[in-house]
Amino acid sequence: MPPRDLLLVTAAALLMVGTVVVQSAGMTVTEAGTMVELITDRTALLALAAFAALLVGRWAPARLMNSKAVSIGLVVIAIVLLVAVLAPGVGREVNGARRWIDIGPIGFQPSEVAKWALVLFLAWYATRPSRKLGLIVSGLLPALLVVAMVCGLTLLEDLGTAVLIAAVATIMLLAGGARIWHMGMLAIPAGGVIVAAIATEGYRIQRLKAFLDPWADPAGSGYHVIQSMKAIARGDIGGLGLGNGVQKFGYLPEDTTDFIVAIVAEEFGALGCILVVALFLTLLWAGWRIVQMQRNPQRQLLALGITATVSLQAMMNLLVVTGLAPTKGIALPLVSSGGTGWILTALMIGYLASLDPTPTTSRTPTTRPQVVPDPTA
Repeated sequence: MPPRDLLLVTAAALLMVGTVVVQSAGMTVTEAGTMVELITDRTALLALAAFAALLVGRWAPARLMNSKAVSIGLVVIAIVLLVAVLAPGVGREVNGARRWIDIGPIGFQPSEVAKWALVLFLAWYATRPSRKLGLIVSGLLPALLVVAMVCGLTLLEDLGTAVLIAAVATIMLLAGGARIWHMGMLAIPAGGVIVAAIATEGYRIQRLKAFLDPWADPAGSGYHVIQSMKAIARGDIGGLGLGNGVQKFGYLPEDTTDFIVAIVAEEFGALGCILVVALFLTLLWAGWRIVQMQRNPQRQLLALGITATVSLQAMMNLLVVTGLAPTKGIALPLVSSGGTGWILTALMIGYLASLDPTPTTSRTPTTRPQVVPDPTA
């Protein structure tokens, strides 16, 4: 199967898994929901929108997404949205963080827009003939200023996404020609910013303490990860069965978003988790094959950025759910409940599939046999 088709099938499979598990995690003791309600609720409709976005991305014109106007325009829009979400009366506060903007009944996360806008921008910027990322002032510095602005605004409310954006930007800049020692020089100030961001917010310090010893405060800062581990342990090998999980009934916070894998583990067991991990590994392999097949530098860097974003975000989420990393508000791509995340991620994966140069059909050229006249005739 060509990488393009494998990518689309894998993304669709992850969306289906996400739809089923999110609906199961959203069940209550008093109301499980009828079949009609399940296929017409918000989760199902968002899944359909994500499927549509996947197809739109697959058939989107490559020049449209690679253009200078789109790359710069999306970054400017993302920065404006990141500033707007911090304004009182504009951004909606969820669990102590102001990350959402509501437009009528529709809500979206500006950080999701910023994440993908920066990937498009860096792919365009790093491959311009006049840009040499090996030069600091004329090449690398302007890109770093844009990255710092996006990461800094995101960091104010969402440390996990800011770290993800910075990691993907580092990969893309290095692949685009930046020197390792130039980027290494930035590690110390970047680390200092992260330490300051943690030290100035009490809840981040508590999350770090909970990571080191969740049982020191089992009813407080360690509650999330302890309940997540309980769900994983209860699922054992084969799980309790779809809909039979217990932790989703008020015990596990953020069961439909950040800790959705714990519900997968409880209801489908280790086998279900292996399936989810295998799907993401397949997504990574297909994305990497598309990166390797590119001949256009901009498209190659863009394919790398999309693949790295989805893969690193999935890894960060899985580390948090299993207690191997401090708790962060970062979702599992295409699986955790979310409108902005599902639609934009599906759109970009669809576009990644469109970059696959593998022909849609493989036809063996045929030639008409030459008729040689018979000299004896």
